[in-house]
Amino acid sequence: MTELTVDEAGVVAFTQELVRIRSVNDPGAGTAELPAALLVEERMRQFGWDPEVVEVERGRPNVIAVIEGGGGPGPTLMLEGHTDVVTEGDLAAWSFDPYAGDIVDGRLRGRGSADMKAGVAAMIYAAKALVDAGPFPGRLVLGALVDEEGLMLGAKDFARTPLAREIDGAICCEPEAGEICAVSKGAVRLLVRFHGAMAHGAMPQHARNPVPVAAEFIRRVADVEAELLREHGTHEHLGANFVTPTVVQGGDTDQINVIPSTAVVCLDIRTVPGVDHVALNGRLTDLAGACGEPSGVLASVEVVDDRPPVDTPVDHPMIVALARAHEAVTGGPAVYGGVPGATDGTILTRDAGIPTVVYGPGGKWIAHQADEYVEVQEIIEATKVYAETARLFLGG
Repeated sequence: MTELTVDEAGVVAFTQELVRIRSVNDPGAGTAELPAALLVEERMRQFGWDPEVVEVERGRPNVIAVIEGGGGPGPTLMLEGHTDVVTEGDLAAWSFDPYAGDIVDGRLRGRGSADMKAGVAAMIYAAKALVDAGPFPGRLVLGALVDEEGLMLGAKDFARTPLAREIDGAICCEPEAGEICAVSKGAVRLLVRFHGAMAHGAMPQHARNPVPVAAEFIRRVADVEAELLREHGTHEHLGANFVTPTVVQGGDTDQINVIPSTAVVCLDIRTVPGVDHVALNGRLTDLAGACGEPSGVLASVEVVDDRPPVDTPVDHPMIVALARAHEAVTGGPAVYGGVPGATDGTILTRDAGIPTVVYGPGGKWIAHQADEYVEVQEIIEATKVYAETARLFLGG
């Protein structure tokens, strides 16, 4: 294999093309990932590959390319990213066009520039650099998946495929400011319904009011979070566990004189490795029931989604290769960190048993904010790191 050479101008220009596509899953506006996915497919075909386009939902396809190295047997490495982005939100909060895709003072600007179209571009151009350098052992899988910002339907669909079972490691190319994130927090979304009895606001004695019960539940949820802190402390890279109420619903502002029959509380729970999700969900279910019992309000709890923490050993060969590649490309030591949220890697590990790590261009905390950007130099460096990681890992 000859020296790896990355098309620096090409990867930056391709990132710009991707950013200029509004790939928000927005049925009302008629947008989703399809145009971005088609652009990814087109570029892969231009590079001589034969990607498979798999529709997960109407207009929302995964794009998967399998690149055989031609250098004999070896492991299979996946480079993974997602083509959807979150909404731009309030346009007044932006100081430039959210889909400009321009470069100002060394920064490529726009929604999805960091999260994570730079990563998608980098992984594709890294694969091109590896292929151009000559035969390599094993094979490379590129996955541009849909719905990471939602329920991760793209990752769930891919994890069910036979190909997923053959992958020896996956790098999720999310923005982590160059940190090697082998650990990610788990996530549970709970929907708690309190069922009471409706009555006139002037006659509360005839009601079973679920609203005070919901308020008491929220108050006591804070106690559960404090208990988790005492039990598990804070993780080196992930910090503390969080149990956060995010939605409270009950009653109707047009009928303030009506005591409602139901109230709803939603919890966004973020956990570190070592937390038993089944036990925690059971604790919160028991708590909801206990809060309603004195007033005869019944509680039901629905687990909307349950994603366990990811904790890939840092001595896994893929992570060892990534650390060596980072040091070789950047000239600095490898820095390890953690992902505060979940990524597609969570699903790939949970559902397909794939060891995953998260590493990519863009600020660690800039995702989903107005005036999103990524440093151009970080795109180029990440592309080189991915290519070198693949060379090292696939070559053993």
